Amino acid sequence: MMGVGKSTIGKMLAKKLNLKFIDVDKYIEKKEKKKIDEIFKAKGENYFREIEEKITLEMIKKNDLIIALGGGAFVNTSIRSEIKKICVSFWLDLSLKLILPRLKNIKKRPLLNQGNLKETINKIYESRKKIYNESDFKINCNSRDTSKIINKITRLYENTGN
Repeated sequence: MMGVGKSTIGKMLAKKLNLKFIDVDKYIEKKEKKKIDEIFKAKGENYFREIEEKITLEMIKKNDLIIALGGGAFVNTSIRSEIKKICVSFWLDLSLKLILPRLKNIKKRPLLNQGNLKETINKIYESRKKIYNESDFKINCNSRDTSKIINKITRLYENTGN
């Protein structure tokens, strides 16, 4: 889900595990030379989702990499299917009351610029949580203690035999 700290946690985790880190959204922005909201405005969400799928499917085949997916990537059946086959996946779950302040003044997220922010976030979360629950592990991030979150993910990851 957007606003849970995937990039922050991902960077810290990669550093701890001595792996490379990639944020798919940032990679898309760099490749397209546009911010995501600009891609949505210029070419639409479908175009963005096509690029997201192509890049994500390429990235998940690489080794020694921590990947922060965009909030909607795991909803994509092809992406989710491949991740379930070859990756260890973590759902960073955060309560909506903690997500809301993080996203309140951010204008660069095109899916949020559609009326009441709280209702929009709730609607997105409700539509995605069943799919997010297909991740290998669900990590409760409500404590906001990133070191504990990193340690928990590390233990779980190491116990998978990777």
